[in-house]
Amino acid sequence: MEGLAFYKMSGHGNDFLLVDNRQGAVAASDMAALARAACDRKRGVGADGMVFIENGPAGVDFAWRFFNDDGSAAEMCGNAARCAALFAKMLGLAQPRMRFLTLAGVIQAEVGSDAVKVQLTPARDLKLDFDLEVNGRTVRMSGVNTGVPHVVVFDDDPEHAPVKELGRAIRFHPHFQPAGTNVNFARTLGEHALYNRTYERGVEDETLACGTGCLAAVLVAAAKGRVASPVQVTTQGGEILTVHFIRSGNGFENLYLEGPVRVVCCGRLSLELMPGQAKGESDV
Repeated sequence: MEGLAFYKMSGHGNDFLLVDNRQGAVAASDMAALARAACDRKRGVGADGMVFIENGPAGVDFAWRFFNDDGSAAEMCGNAARCAALFAKMLGLAQPRMRFLTLAGVIQAEVGSDAVKVQLTPARDLKLDFDLEVNGRTVRMSGVNTGVPHVVVFDDDPEHAPVKELGRAIRFHPHFQPAGTNVNFARTLGEHALYNRTYERGVEDETLACGTGCLAAVLVAAAKGRVASPVQVTTQGGEILTVHFIRSGNGFENLYLEGPVRVVCCGRLSLELMPGQAKGESDV
């Protein structure tokens, strides 16, 4: 069958389409449009984002280009990084321990028998407890960049929080423009446990899990003295993502996300889905 080979993978309910693009089957200028078409859950395969694996410079095993389902490029995504690591091992691109290049920097990963662990770039721009007026109410939140910008709102009952409505209002709040922000609604469950829901910028909806969002919630909670490493984060999808970190002065280092990744399916994207976009065929 003619078309572009892909794998669909899931990390904690965050699902992604992955393509081996080392031969340049898809031009960089066509990737955003292809991601929008392929990630559409009614007219395409359906996913939260799309990853293109490419050849990287010396010192890394590969590079990636990552796009949200609206076609916007993102610097980093923790769960997508874990899926990309497993995909690269499946392709024979890397050993279980690997390094790959993202817009957020070089990411280290380790693929185990039942989990994939990624070390993320250092967090920055931590700002605790500031208030914004949102939809006629004052909302207290904290912010941190874990590869992409996040804010965290602690809620006694995040299970019933208006994540989509309030999350969208905060995401597009003038304070965070022009880039916008991802928004998390979290509750600590103990010294090593936390519950988190995320409204994702680019997806423009709540996702079942967000790796960088879970990390953001944990780091803010740790900065407030509420949790200590490791922290098991229960996501909206019901699965658990483990966050590891070391407190270093007023900051954090050795940041890791760990959890299972599974292959959902594989196939080929019809050229009719992206006319004029795919330049050739890619085989896995």
